[in-house]
Amino acid sequence: MPGDNLTRDIIIVGGGPAGLTAGIYTSRARLSSLLIERGLIGGQIANAEWVENFPGFPEGISGIDLGQRLHDQATRFGLETILAEVTGLELQGDQRVVKTSEGDFTTKAVILAGGSNHQKLNVPGEEEFTGRGVSYCATCDSAFFQDQPVAVVGGGDAAITEALHLAKSSAKVTIVHRRDQLRATKILQEKAFAQPKIDFAWDSIVEKIEGEDFVQGLRLHNVKTGQTSNLEVTGVFVSIGFLPDTDYLKDLLPLDEIGQIITNEKMETEVAGVFAAGDIRHNSGRQAITAAGDGATAAIFAEEYLT
Repeated sequence: MPGDNLTRDIIIVGGGPAGLTAGIYTSRARLSSLLIERGLIGGQIANAEWVENFPGFPEGISGIDLGQRLHDQATRFGLETILAEVTGLELQGDQRVVKTSEGDFTTKAVILAGGSNHQKLNVPGEEEFTGRGVSYCATCDSAFFQDQPVAVVGGGDAAITEALHLAKSSAKVTIVHRRDQLRATKILQEKAFAQPKIDFAWDSIVEKIEGEDFVQGLRLHNVKTGQTSNLEVTGVFVSIGFLPDTDYLKDLLPLDEIGQIITNEKMETEVAGVFAAGDIRHNSGRQAITAAGDGATAAIFAEEYLT
């Protein structure tokens, strides 16, 4: 659907748990609501093989299924959805114009729930070998590395989840972490330490990704000893965090030092009628359930703003 001349009550940018939950609330409030998502419905959660900490699913649920269920629930109440890249936001009196790759859309209020992008290592070889051994999603690409040695860079929940997934099919998984202990939750650490295919390169960072046509290894640097070493792998999965998708908002909204949107407890920004929810905002809990809570809060106070 190209840009049109309709003015919605609410436009929601981002189709992750924050945006979809906001869509459930605004649509149930009978506000005309349009959700704009540039990729997979469900956002980053769609890359999660299995989600065990979202309330209501005692046996767990796949990330794709969770995102789809949230979307089905929202569309049941009338939420519109389009796939497009949001490129700008303009204020025109009481109206907000969301500029996208599919045209411009006008609204009375906006909920920004666009989430984040994968943070990169920014080392030699990363860009060159992206798609040829460098990946940012084990769920997406693990099938290409069956019975092969791979590395996961990072030590948080996402990195350890990726490593556990890769251990099911890869020959060996080496977790490269710049500290001497993991940041992941204890239950994930226990699973990783109990998995015989998982090894650890502690106190280490990647200096260079090496290869010819495809990745063949990593050059590691030990931050404590200063020594360098080579790790032979055919794939490297980078999982060191995310950066908020807010470049198009720099001249409009106050952002923190890494680009997250600053809000109050009502998810309001300093611009009237513009709200933010989920991983895109400052001090986010960076969990699906906290993002959903943010989305509900933003929707409640957006409705209050409109009425």
